[in-house]
Amino acid sequence: MIERRFGFIAIIGEPNVGKSTLVNSLVGTKLAIVTHKAQTTRSNMIGLAINGIAQMAFIDTPGIFETKKRLDKAMVKSAWSSIHGADIITVMVQPKSVKRNQINQILQHLNTIDSSVAPKALVINKIDLVHREELLGITNTLTQMFDFDKVFMVSAKHGSGLQDLFQWYATQIPLGEWHFPADQFSDKSVQSLACEITREKLLLHLHQEIPYTLTVETERWQNLKSHEVRIDQNIIVSKQSHKQMIIGKKGECIKRVGIEAKQEIKQLLGHNVHLFLQVKVRQNWMNESPRYAALGLEFPKD
Repeated sequence: MIERRFGFIAIIGEPNVGKSTLVNSLVGTKLAIVTHKAQTTRSNMIGLAINGIAQMAFIDTPGIFETKKRLDKAMVKSAWSSIHGADIITVMVQPKSVKRNQINQILQHLNTIDSSVAPKALVINKIDLVHREELLGITNTLTQMFDFDKVFMVSAKHGSGLQDLFQWYATQIPLGEWHFPADQFSDKSVQSLACEITREKLLLHLHQEIPYTLTVETERWQNLKSHEVRIDQNIIVSKQSHKQMIIGKKGECIKRVGIEAKQEIKQLLGHNVHLFLQVKVRQNWMNESPRYAALGLEFPKD
């Protein structure tokens, strides 16, 4: 019988340190949406990759930050939940992280959590943005704050250092049967991934507070006889003014979003897509528990 390895690898850190980019790069395909805006990732998502006998389940998580709003609290709770049962815990930072208090709080909280014998890795991302001397200083500072088993310096965007990290993960996860089929790349349904693609395009085209107060839901998913798919999605916002901004002058904004989302969903599915978008106003959607369940989040009671 061939010996195999399987493990869950949790990746936590502040917003915008590159966790989703790292997961996409390690998996070898785009699963998690990526934008320059904070709080792009809203719930945990698993990306799957295989290296020889090892199947690795990378858990992409929302950024950890100080929270006040209900949705933010649910997102941060989701991120912390990823380390329970994880076989490897990765703390990801970027050069600017060491200058902020948030990374201190993350490491202090991690010190208080019983994570058994799971190896802890520090991954310093965006190394192309700073000099080597500064990277060494960052490493010294953070390793004095927490006893990491391994430190990696990478550029998730450009691929630097990822092969060593990928190989280390494969050797550190425990022996065990694979939990997912070899050809599966994520734990999310294609419907969920399609909604995330549309939300990504909205994030890229919208500004101010609108991206953080919208969500995208599947209204209908119909497989057509011609091996094409009709997808009806609802863009949910909390204010009428936001609806008008998303639609844009003469419908230009939502048209651009639809064209870009359709193209990427087509690549995801491998066949033609007919995408229809509607914008609906639900003033209190961020306080409705069913919406959280749809996002894969636990509804905070306070």
